[in-house]
Parts: sequence; C-alpha cells; structure tokens
Amino acid sequence: MVALPGHTQGTVAYHFPALGVLFTGDALVTREDLTGHTGPSLVSRGFTHDSAAALASLDRLAQLPMALLLPGHGEAFAGGPRAAAAQARQAGQH
Repeated sequence: MVALPGHTQGTVAYHFPALGVLFTGDALVTREDLTGHTGPSLVSRGFTHDSAAALASLDRLAQLPMALLLPGHGEAFAGGPRAAAAQARQAGQH
C-alpha cells in the first residue's frame, strides 16, 4: 500500500510488484468525469480535498517501479507511474 493523499486524506494506491500492476484509485485517473479529459490526470479540484498534497503524491507515484496503472476512472495506462505522473502534471497546466 502506498499513501497518496490529496483526493482524500486517506487515499492510497495498491502496488503488486509481482503482478506488475498498480491500482491508483482516484489518486490518478485516466478519465476525468467532470471535464471529459482522457489520459493521466488528477481528479478535478472540486473533488480534491488538498490540491497541494495531490501534486506531492504525483512525485511519490513517479518513484514507483514500472507497472500497469489501473485507475479508479478510465482505461488502464501501460506507460508506467513516471510517465503517468508527468502527463498528469501537464494536464493540470491547461
């Protein structure tokens, strides 16, 4: 279990290295339901408890080893945690 606060104070991801998967839940999604954005991103600020913590959690996420990301919303992301975190940051700048 990896703590990734931001969406909620207790948001976590579940990493299963032996299986090569990382369940990110709502810490990082690939479909943002409110805006319709697809691709790795954070949940909209209106549904995020602490935006600064969510951004800091992207740094923690980026340090995890290569894995298939399985988000709470959207399609699986095969590019790995580092690429997902970078794309989420980029998506947040638009």
